[in-house]
Amino acid sequence: MDGLNQNFQSRVVIDTLTQDWHSSPSSGVRRIYLERDNYSEFAKASSIVEYEADSSFQSHTHENGEEFLVLSGTFSDENGDYPSGTYVRNPHGSSHSPFSKTGCKILVKLRQFDKNDKSRIVIREDDYKWLPGICQGLTVMPLHSYQSEHSALVKWEPHTKFSHHSHWGGEEIYILRGTLFDEFGVYKKGTWIRSPHMSSHNPYTTNDGALIFVKTGHIHE
Repeated sequence: MDGLNQNFQSRVVIDTLTQDWHSSPSSGVRRIYLERDNYSEFAKASSIVEYEADSSFQSHTHENGEEFLVLSGTFSDENGDYPSGTYVRNPHGSSHSPFSKTGCKILVKLRQFDKNDKSRIVIREDDYKWLPGICQGLTVMPLHSYQSEHSALVKWEPHTKFSHHSHWGGEEIYILRGTLFDEFGVYKKGTWIRSPHMSSHNPYTTNDGALIFVKTGHIHE
């Protein structure tokens, strides 16, 4: 199968802190590939992207949208600055000329929107409104919902256990802080997990708790 991690019926776990970086067409911008349907600059893809200080990327249009979370530093474009913790959705047909003055790292998903999901969203850390989760020890910051797809930040206190559950439409997790566990493994900061439709697990934390970015309901293949 062409591309990378294109069997969406299989579970994928990547420790991004141990992966090789790949150069981009722009000097000072490099990427870690998580999934992509081809290796062109027009791929449907998820990646970790790093900008060196005073680097930029060519102006481009977002066919089927762009979603990103700033992991560190400050990402910028002609519309503003997006410091660490900022979540952005640029809808289908939007465009920008990104750069970073200080350097930054982002988790980015390209060409994965429903074309009818037309809202541009920018949520900075100062905008966070944490809500109680469905079990003790969890708090949730909702970021986006459209039809079956949901994106959120979830904060896990130490020694929190979530009940066994199944993932309708799959689940995607990136560990931002701490360590998450389940019966399949241990997932430290920087780990990306993609679980298929109707997969299930028993997640929990131990001494250090965790902060995760999570998407559900978007994997149907």
